[in-house]
Amino acid sequence: MSSPDVGDLEESYVVAAIRSGWIAPLGPDVDAFESEMAARLQVVHAVALSSGTAALHLGLLTLGVEPGDAVITSSMTFAATANAITYTGAAPVFVDSDLATGNMSVDLLTTAITTLQSEGRRIAAIVPVDLLGKAVDYTAIEAMAAEHGIPVLADAAESLGASHRGRAAGSFGHASVISFNGNKIMTTSGGGMLLTDDADMAARVRYLATQARVPAAHYEHVDIGYNYRMSNLLAALGRAQLTRLDEMIGRRRRVRDEYRALFAPIAGVEIFGGTDDDGDNFWLTAVLVDPEVTGWTAAELGAALSEDNIESRPLWKPMHLQPVFTDSRAFVNGNSQRLFETGIALPSGSALDDVQISRVLEHISAFVEARS
Repeated sequence: MSSPDVGDLEESYVVAAIRSGWIAPLGPDVDAFESEMAARLQVVHAVALSSGTAALHLGLLTLGVEPGDAVITSSMTFAATANAITYTGAAPVFVDSDLATGNMSVDLLTTAITTLQSEGRRIAAIVPVDLLGKAVDYTAIEAMAAEHGIPVLADAAESLGASHRGRAAGSFGHASVISFNGNKIMTTSGGGMLLTDDADMAARVRYLATQARVPAAHYEHVDIGYNYRMSNLLAALGRAQLTRLDEMIGRRRRVRDEYRALFAPIAGVEIFGGTDDDGDNFWLTAVLVDPEVTGWTAAELGAALSEDNIESRPLWKPMHLQPVFTDSRAFVNGNSQRLFETGIALPSGSALDDVQISRVLEHISAFVEARS
């Protein structure tokens, strides 16, 4: 659905890094990658890490999240967001979705904050998640967080290249986290980054990510640290990808336009997110299916595509419905469950060529015609 889009340019960057001798983690490509990404997103500091999950974990620790705290996050997300909260010993508190975008409901967030505070719970952070490449309403969420004195750690793992009101995703909150996993809009194979304007926070994250080593001739440690820094080779790959980011976003936009044209005359199917693509990075294109109108379900479409060796995927199963988080607190309105049950993400990657996209469109058309 979103395979890595790499070619000769990426190869040349990685070969140059190998020939430089900087094979081990850290090195000049890591430094350059951090600087280039910070400039792209217009933040002061960037720290390249081994994964977006690592960035979430260290971001939470550096914000002072402790065992027993409550951390509010989106229910409609991948498990990494909630897992990182549990690594700190804090308890994730899930907030359901706005139906139009799938992102965190601002109204329910208000309810969650006032309810938890009335119960005497310490809310250590809010972690809103940008779903499928569309930024949350940071204007409202940051204002609410500031009113209650709660730091925001923005999970922008899926939204690099997106924006909210003209400001880049990855630049919001006290810090933001992005992912370079293999299926993301740009990749370093595996990797992530924490971005912030706070120099002390960036320094603390760097320190914790390198085994919390105190500057000394010998190995001295006063804190528990982590092996979370990025390889210089992977950073070289990321630098090449970053130069092509706008090109890859443009390709994904064209793929979405193809789907929009295909589904426009089909009653009961809509592009997830509607017609408003403002600020979107088009990471994944998904559709919502109303089976009472179409006579078929999203799952049936997915099964038909799978028979033809075409990958698709349901939208994220909400965290409050996951067995591992059964006992977690949740403020729900049913929207994320509805999106999970009716939504399907379709092949969306910039590496797909015109022949491949045409094949997907033809198979969808054949399925719809057969079920009409």
